[in-house]
Amino acid sequence: MICAQTRFPGVSVSQVARRYDVNANQVFNWLKDTRLAAGDEVDDTACFLPVEIVDPVRHEDERSVVGEGKMEVELAGGHRLRISGSYDPEALARLIRGLSG
Repeated sequence: MICAQTRFPGVSVSQVARRYDVNANQVFNWLKDTRLAAGDEVDDTACFLPVEIVDPVRHEDERSVVGEGKMEVELAGGHRLRISGSYDPEALARLIRGLSG
């Protein structure tokens, strides 16, 4: 999986190595090993998740959203989320679980 991620356009071996806390030289060694580096070509076709934008409805008994700020979440699968402003922690947790699965 680590070797396959190095084949994406614009992705460096160093970036992938840091993501998995592995020495870049080790990844280069894996890439030389035909047993580890060989495999199916990486499918670089764009993949989109369905999104629906709706007007928020606020009820007094709802939990409040987290305050203003910025956050970046990087998942092991290479997905990265950047959140600015307020957000619903439960909705964010569902999104992260969906991307991780």
